[in-house]
Amino acid sequence: MFIKLYAIALPVFFAIDMVWLGLVAKDFYRGQIGSLMKSDINWTAAIIFYLLFIVGLVVFVITPAVEKGSWTYALVFGAFFGLITYATYDLTNLATLKDWPILVTLVDLAWGAVLAASVSVVTYLIAGKIGV
Repeated sequence: MFIKLYAIALPVFFAIDMVWLGLVAKDFYRGQIGSLMKSDINWTAAIIFYLLFIVGLVVFVITPAVEKGSWTYALVFGAFFGLITYATYDLTNLATLKDWPILVTLVDLAWGAVLAASVSVVTYLIAGKIGV
């Protein structure tokens, strides 16, 4: 079941997050932390994060939601997982980096919750439609 759920969650995650990063919040991050941003993205690190994040979603949120037959489980625990994982990054930055904007932290915490909840629910619904 893990492989099938992962195969569903992966493109769902990328589609949603690329809209956020590429369109919705592109100027926000540049305006807030542009001086800290690299001109060339470390794609290896980014891809490893995404692959591991989706493993966590599938293991800790989506599989239990499917087993319980509960989209609300996917929604609530997806949001919680996203909040906690994004908080790890953002609150560490807030604690350790000079001039890290609290606004970035707040926006990222909200985005992490929305992203993970969305991916979890959409994956759950697709899995149900195709009989996973």
